[in-house]
Amino acid sequence: MSALYLGRVMHLRRFPQRYRFDYRVFSLLLDIDTIAGVAERLRFLSYRRFNLVSFHPEDHGPRDGSSLRAWAERLLAARGVALEGGRIDLLCFPRVLGFGFNPLSAWYCHHRDGSLRALIYEVRNTFGEKHQYLQVAADGGPLDASAWHHAPKSFHVSPFIGMEAEYRFSAAAPAARLRLTIDEYATAPSGTHERMLVATLCAERAALTDRALLRACLAMPFMTMKVVAAIHWRALKLWLTGARYFRKPEPPSHEVTPCNPST
Repeated sequence: MSALYLGRVMHLRRFPQRYRFDYRVFSLLLDIDTIAGVAERLRFLSYRRFNLVSFHPEDHGPRDGSSLRAWAERLLAARGVALEGGRIDLLCFPRVLGFGFNPLSAWYCHHRDGSLRALIYEVRNTFGEKHQYLQVAADGGPLDASAWHHAPKSFHVSPFIGMEAEYRFSAAAPAARLRLTIDEYATAPSGTHERMLVATLCAERAALTDRALLRACLAMPFMTMKVVAAIHWRALKLWLTGARYFRKPEPPSHEVTPCNPST
């Protein structure tokens, strides 16, 4: 069932420059097969049309307006995972007053028996590029997404963080509460491999109603614009403090980076 999640995003960088910031956000959890129908019953949420809050499939997956399910199933089939018609839930920021930006969207992919079989982390940078990190069970069976999985960093996100790094992911199928954690490991000034950055999303579930959407937008006006503003403000502060600048490399030639269980 589609839902609204209200919570906070937190970033903590430990080295070489230390900082911490957090801000309030709200996210939509949407069954990708029923999004249009959900929007039809709500005054403040529209599908492919301008509104206070709106969802546009062109913002996600193949980004060409084609079937989101077909795109997700193609990625999974390449790893030997078949959902057999199971539900796919997309956790994302909506467009607010026509503007949207998702640094990270999460696709929770279920088998028709209800078990979680895959988790797709769709990462986007401010240069208009995107990449996917895909988490599945080794045998293609049920996935424990809350267990830590790791993957090499394959995609440029910040000009103040290099590519010689590793991600570790932990999430869980959304319920009354939601927590998603991404740790980034890199070489510390001491020469050891340490956790450099921690990013979390912690949120609580609410019914997806017009009243809840209006309250969220009043409490967090221009939320998606503020997300982009916060990213650039943080980059400016790092530049002013003399943080090392990394030129943007070419995007990876592969569309998906697989995640592996962490030991």
